[in-house]
Amino acid sequence: MDVGIGLPTTVPDTEGRTLVEWAKRAEEAGFSTLGTIGRLVYPNYDDLIALAAAAAVTERIRLTTSILIAPLHANGALLAKQAASLDRISGGRLVLAVGIGGRDDDYVASGLPTTGRGSQLEERIEELKRVWSGEERGHAGAIGPTPTRKGGPELVIGGHDEAALRRAARLGDGWIMGGGTPEMFAQLAAKVDQAWQEAGRSGKPRKLSLAYFALGPRARELADAYMKHYYGWLGEFADQIAAGAAVSEEMVKGYVAAFEQNGCDELIMIPSSSELDQVRLLAEAVKS
Repeated sequence: MDVGIGLPTTVPDTEGRTLVEWAKRAEEAGFSTLGTIGRLVYPNYDDLIALAAAAAVTERIRLTTSILIAPLHANGALLAKQAASLDRISGGRLVLAVGIGGRDDDYVASGLPTTGRGSQLEERIEELKRVWSGEERGHAGAIGPTPTRKGGPELVIGGHDEAALRRAARLGDGWIMGGGTPEMFAQLAAKVDQAWQEAGRSGKPRKLSLAYFALGPRARELADAYMKHYYGWLGEFADQIAAGAAVSEEMVKGYVAAFEQNGCDELIMIPSSSELDQVRLLAEAVKS
C-alpha cells in the first residue's frame, strides 16, 4: 500500500512558503502523494492552486485533490482546462479526486442549490471527460492543453452512500473514502468492487482513504485544536472525529497496517498542524 501525506492547506494561518517547503520535504521523505481537502467557506487554500505550487518544487510525488468539490466549479469546461494544465505542468502527476462535499454553506456561498448535488457532480464529470477527449468547441478545435494521459488525468470519486459508490464504479478510475475506520473502509470497498463488476468494468478500481494525524509532544493538543475547529459544525461528533486522529507512532503504524490489510491501495495521512517537523515525524513512524 502506498502512503501519502496531505498538504496543510486547511490548517488556518499556514504560510505559502510553508506549503512549498512541506511539498519538497514530503517528496524527499518518499511519500507517494500530496493530498488536499476542498472547502470554500473556510480559511483554506484552493486545491489546484496549492498543488500547482507543489508541482513547481517537486518531480516525482503525485498530486491528489482528496477531494475537490466539483459541483462548486459551475464552469466544467474551465475546470477541465485547469486540471489538464496542472496535469501537463506536473508531467502527468495529477490525480483528480472529486466529490460533493458535506457542507451546505459552500453551495449557498456559490449561489448553487444544496439539493441534487449528486446529479451536479455527474454532469461535471461527464463535461470533464468530453473536454479531455478532445471534443471540438470552436474554430480552434478542442479546449487544451491535451492531458498527459489519454482520456485525462486519473479520476477518483469520493463518497460513502450507495449512489456515490455506484458513481465511482461507473465513471471513475477509483474511489476514495474521506475518513473513517479501516473496518468501515473494508465494507465500503467491497461494495465498490461489486458495483465495478456490475458496471461491466474490467480490472479493479484503485481504492484510497484519508486518515488524520498529529505527532510529537503536543500531538493531542494539535489534533484537537484543528479538528474540533474544522469539524465544529458537527457539534459533539467533532470530538469523536478528533479522538480518532493518530497521535502516536504506534497509532500511525496501526492505521497503516489495518488499512493495508483491508484492501486500501493508498492511504493519505492528513495533518492537523503545519509545523514542518510533522513531515519527518510521519515518515519515521511509517518506516519504523
